[in-house]
Amino acid sequence: MKRYICKGKIHRATVTEANLDYPGSITIDKELMKAVGILPYEMVQITSFRNATRWKTYAIPGEANSGVICLNGPPAHLFTKGDQVVILCIGIFEEDEMDELKTKVAYVDERNNIVELAENPLTDLWGD
Repeated sequence: MKRYICKGKIHRATVTEANLDYPGSITIDKELMKAVGILPYEMVQITSFRNATRWKTYAIPGEANSGVICLNGPPAHLFTKGDQVVILCIGIFEEDEMDELKTKVAYVDERNNIVELAENPLTDLWGD
């Protein structure tokens, strides 16, 4: 059986830009992407704390250590500069991959600098 699992998360990132005149995607600071294992052009889900909007698109790397989180194209109507968001990267995994999987979570400050990076092994979730 395959499982649909969160493999990476950026928690409470702050939107730095919303660019309607770009053909789509989300631009994320390259170092944030690396920290949680998001690859260029990988699909991500963005959820707003302000209005619970959810959007799925692909990630493109922004300048390293810039803190950039920019919603491009249509989601610029739904997310605005200053919004706090959660960015999730979800993968599909086989049962035999679960023992090795660690969900990486980056907790960031208001400038999208990592203040804590956690790796949560799935084998520890049940406390057994």
